[in-house]
Amino acid sequence: MASVHDKERTLEREISGKVEQALPGVEVLAVELTGPERMTVYVDRAGEPVDIALCERVTRVLSDYLREYGVDVSSPGPERPLRKPEHFRRAVGRQVKLKTDARSCVARSGAPTPTASSSPPKARKSSSRTSRSCGAT
Repeated sequence: MASVHDKERTLEREISGKVEQALPGVEVLAVELTGPERMTVYVDRAGEPVDIALCERVTRVLSDYLREYGVDVSSPGPERPLRKPEHFRRAVGRQVKLKTDARSCVARSGAPTPTASSSPPKARKSSSRTSRSCGAT
């Protein structure tokens, strides 16, 4: 049985292809399973804010998924998900919160360095003022 992370990655690849082909300039930042039958798709577009009209267009593109999932489409908000190498590069010098299977850390990001891992840890920009803290989750 596939893990939640594996399902999210598969859905993200599928959904990114569909959305980015149907709506040029729209980027799928992340897909998060928020329940067994519900997902949130985070989208952004260069130079323009994400508004309700864009979220509705993305939802229409994803209509095939509505048979299996409740689909929420959202802007990234202040805690923008960091999934792809280019997302991490954009966050250089900013505070980010990293979540792994065992720990959660908040730290200031440094110079972009490619990792050996094929999948970076899930991360979000953090709006908190904590400069560094790590602990069990």
